[in-house]
Amino acid sequence: MEAMKEMVEQELGELRQTFASGRTRSMKWRKRQLSAIIEMVKEKEDEICKALFQDLGKHPTEAYRDELVKGKVISEPLGTVLIMSSWNLPISLCLDPLIGAISAGSTVMLKPSELSPNASSFLAKTIPTYLDSKAIKVMEGGPDISTVLLQHKWDKIFFTGSQKVGRIVMSAAAQHLTPVTLELGGKCPTILDDRSISGDIKTAVKRISGGKWGFCSGQVCVAVDYLLIEQRFASSLIDMMKQTIKSFYGENPKDSGCISKIVNKNHFFRLSRFLNDPHIKASIVHGGFTDEEKLIDIEPTILLDPPLDSEIMTEEIFGPIFQLLHQLRDIQESVEFVRSRPKPLALYVFTKDNNLKTRILSETSSGSVTFNDVMIQSICEALPFGGVGESGMGRYHGQYSYECFSHEKAVVEGNLAVELEARYPPWTTYKLSFIRLSFLEDIFGLVLLMLSERLHTTRLQVNYDTNMNRNSVAKSLYTTELRLFSVVVNYSSLNIIVVIQS
Repeated sequence: MEAMKEMVEQELGELRQTFASGRTRSMKWRKRQLSAIIEMVKEKEDEICKALFQDLGKHPTEAYRDELVKGKVISEPLGTVLIMSSWNLPISLCLDPLIGAISAGSTVMLKPSELSPNASSFLAKTIPTYLDSKAIKVMEGGPDISTVLLQHKWDKIFFTGSQKVGRIVMSAAAQHLTPVTLELGGKCPTILDDRSISGDIKTAVKRISGGKWGFCSGQVCVAVDYLLIEQRFASSLIDMMKQTIKSFYGENPKDSGCISKIVNKNHFFRLSRFLNDPHIKASIVHGGFTDEEKLIDIEPTILLDPPLDSEIMTEEIFGPIFQLLHQLRDIQESVEFVRSRPKPLALYVFTKDNNLKTRILSETSSGSVTFNDVMIQSICEALPFGGVGESGMGRYHGQYSYECFSHEKAVVEGNLAVELEARYPPWTTYKLSFIRLSFLEDIFGLVLLMLSERLHTTRLQVNYDTNMNRNSVAKSLYTTELRLFSVVVNYSSLNIIVVIQS
């Protein structure tokens, strides 16, 4: 443990020294590092696919779609930051925030997940050969090394993972008042309004099925978790989903070569425990087969109305188990259901009903809302990606990644050539009127005020009886003298901006 602490301190020391040298602030350095990431991904594509297949059983097509992404880059860098990534998208969840940190000009300690050891090893071996090893470092290891890293002071911590570990990260960051971005997860609901999209229902079912089983066997934070439908539609929907699963994976999904494996035995047993619960087992309408030896099956599984208070309905599934909830008499009831549960990272709604869309946007809260599709919001670099409430805090992707790792510093430069006397005592009716009209941007009123010379000499008096309540006196003072403070005056006709502080 002591050796581990010394190693972390040594690496962290070099990162801080490199940042202090100013090396990472130059645009040339940032562009060179970002170009090197692109070069690395191009040259090491086969190794990336191999590592992802060994860790997650990902087909190369799925690996390329999910992991080999391009980042766009376009303020003051925060300093030395810690990025802790997850195992389910082990390459992109490291490189995406890394791009943001580099574009901002920060030095980085990258901690890949130990649950995808091949991807972690690839990053530890490859990044130093492409990027500036004094400014970007990779630290491999399990919970022990994470604990040591979190004991140190960072200028920012960016974490992707579970809510449980997210709480640990935030607690550790609080010891140093370190800002955090937490990309967590939760249960992402989908609402299917079959009445309004009856002509496109097959497309909707295909997209929902792909959003559940087509991405890493549901082991993705934005994967579809459960589906809300009206009672009368359940039987037809189950039949359509069975046909869709068959079209994806054939008669024997485990032999299709298109299903990602469950990442490890701990996660496999967690999912198996869900399915072995008698109440859950009774709700299985498709699938449910498990194969401990291969960790590939749990096959695509559909549950119909599992108990709402069961563990599977209160915990993020992160696996190929899908829940259909069909107790709704009207799809409008889905809004209340979603609102009554923790705020999700993503909410998916299939509808052409503008009234339902309006209610979803105005009456629910989530990291993102996607209408008539699933998961595409996470690959749109023009949009911020992040959660709200228990699903996370902070955002990144595209320009938001740059902002995530930057500090926007306010700078004010005063004009010594022009003085605005209204900011100084003694307070007069003229000065109060001047500031009020400036605040309201009433140019005509300001012109009239400045033409009225008699107001210049009228002192603003605060008279009160000796028996007046002290609170009344305080209130009177606040509404007169003290009101002149903490006001921003934007007097555009004279091109003056004055910031007044008490």
